[in-house]
Amino acid sequence: MGNANEFIVDLPEELTIPWLRAQYKSQALTPQGVAAAIVRRSAADAGMNIWITAPSMERIQPYLDGLALIPMEDAPLWGIPFAIKDNIDLAGVPTTAGCAEYAYTRAEHAGVVERLIAAGAIPLGKTNLDQFATGLVGARSPYGDTHNALRPELISGGSSSGSAVSVARGQAAFSLGTDTAGSGRVPAALNRLVGYKPSLGAWPTKGVVPACASLDCVTVFAHSLEDALTVDGVARGVHADDPWSRSVTRDSSALPNRLLLPDGPLRFYGPYASEYSAAWDAAVARLQGLAENTKGHLH
Repeated sequence: MGNANEFIVDLPEELTIPWLRAQYKSQALTPQGVAAAIVRRSAADAGMNIWITAPSMERIQPYLDGLALIPMEDAPLWGIPFAIKDNIDLAGVPTTAGCAEYAYTRAEHAGVVERLIAAGAIPLGKTNLDQFATGLVGARSPYGDTHNALRPELISGGSSSGSAVSVARGQAAFSLGTDTAGSGRVPAALNRLVGYKPSLGAWPTKGVVPACASLDCVTVFAHSLEDALTVDGVARGVHADDPWSRSVTRDSSALPNRLLLPDGPLRFYGPYASEYSAAWDAAVARLQGLAENTKGHLH
């Protein structure tokens, strides 16, 4: 697909699936050019400790070459670059779970990674995490604290810290994390992303380092719910080699009939207490407006 040096492109700060597909369809961009730009972007952000195995054209090139065998119209993720939390297997690349002494290298992809690649997605590398996916801060890795994408003085959230920040910093259109007790949602909230956790067992966990095998879920980070659901449409379903996977039909999207809020005022702590309080009040006001417009109930 040509020499990477021939493809010098500027990418927007946020990469989304519809935008990339439109660029490819119009031939304004190529997956090769996008990948080369991401490699440069990740190198510029090296001090943020986003990656354990950072994107490189040498590692990405076989997947780019493979796109020639996949018709774009048949592949919902054709040419879409994604990042993988480093407790999820990518064939030929070490899985460390944030611990170099634990590292191993598999010859096959994790079940969900295999499905995404078959749909045309391009794996970029392996992202940093709270070691063994135990933590919610993004600051428990021997590979360094992953910086928050919005405010470097704040935590990025964990344990899927690098996966969240890779998307927030425009180094992937979406990324895979895991969530046993918040690891796929906390860093999403702290980096202004959508963190989507499917129902337990809806996505296969084959090839995932277990934190608690009966509760682990692979999750996705994206800039929109629509992008997250596009990934869900590819990843969902029973895997023959995964005893934890099961058939779960995703219900159509709908607003809840009732929202429950804490009774009485909240107490906010820390140096940003006034900002937290104002943000909470604004969120409650939005919910109240939503309830009035939809005749719902807010308690």
